[in-house]
Amino acid sequence: MSVQIVGVDAIVSNETDRLIIDVRSPAEFQKAHIPGAVNLPLFSNEERAIVGTAYKQESPEKAMLLGLEFAGRKMRFYVEQATLISPERKILVHCWRGGKRSESMAWLLSLAGFDVHVLKGGYKNYRRYVRSFFCLQEPKFIVIGGQTGIGKTYFLHQLALMGEQIIDLEGLANHKGSAFGSLGQEPQPSVEQFENLLFDAYRKLDQSKRIFIENESHLIGSCVIPREVFNQMKQYYYFHITIPFLDRVDRLVQNYAIYPKAALAERFMKIKNKLGGDQLKKALAFLDQNDFGAAAVIALKFYDKTYQYGFENNSTPHKLILDFDYADTQLIAKEIIFTCNKLSI
Repeated sequence: MSVQIVGVDAIVSNETDRLIIDVRSPAEFQKAHIPGAVNLPLFSNEERAIVGTAYKQESPEKAMLLGLEFAGRKMRFYVEQATLISPERKILVHCWRGGKRSESMAWLLSLAGFDVHVLKGGYKNYRRYVRSFFCLQEPKFIVIGGQTGIGKTYFLHQLALMGEQIIDLEGLANHKGSAFGSLGQEPQPSVEQFENLLFDAYRKLDQSKRIFIENESHLIGSCVIPREVFNQMKQYYYFHITIPFLDRVDRLVQNYAIYPKAALAERFMKIKNKLGGDQLKKALAFLDQNDFGAAAVIALKFYDKTYQYGFENNSTPHKLILDFDYADTQLIAKEIIFTCNKLSI
């Protein structure tokens, strides 16, 4: 079988049916990778370090010989693993910059009968594409905002069920955005991987149509919204949603009372300087008494002040306030769509 060199468009066109095999080391893959890719490392972390040291301190020839020694004894393993993860034997291989590692794996697998594409420029080229993509977009973002506890993510998912386009930033970041946001979540991706995941979600949408996205600060836990995207979120429409205060309290209790009290207390401690000593003591006492509603009220009053400041200083050209005297997610989502259609946005 022959080996074909392809560009990043082969990945982002939504037309490829090839499994992406990333032959970089496990540490490189763990840091960040193309969403959907499978790691089949040519070298282990330790082997990569040895080869790299030999390249820098001795010679390229010495590094090549060491690489052959490490990889040569695993050739059968590579073919067996590739067959296991891609029975149809159609793959796209890449390393860091389309060099020796991807070329070597492509050569081996093509000999084994695989139909192989190699990504030109490797993962480095993919990252360049991702960063440039964010710069070139002019999306019609409708930002869904509101005070803590309104259920922004619930609204987004309901809008998706109704056929609307959404980007769930908190879902991609594995974090709900507040001091309590990591509770019950998987570990957060690296900043670089968050960008990859955001790009992967973003590129599948029709940029000529409205896209709903939740209001967030620049940071979601440890993940950073790319500056270009963050700025785009302030260019079109902002919908400020309100629901009754007690419904917000109920939502916080439903979402967070399921976690150990010690974990909740730890999160309250993170905002102790902003809460103040008296409020912190009250919140911790309420937790100890299993009065989660009273503790939620203290948290909401703190976050409401923070949100109000952000709302007043929001520079989005079109800001609408949608007040509801109920908290029904489906009904509110319908009203959001009705409002958009009425405004022809």
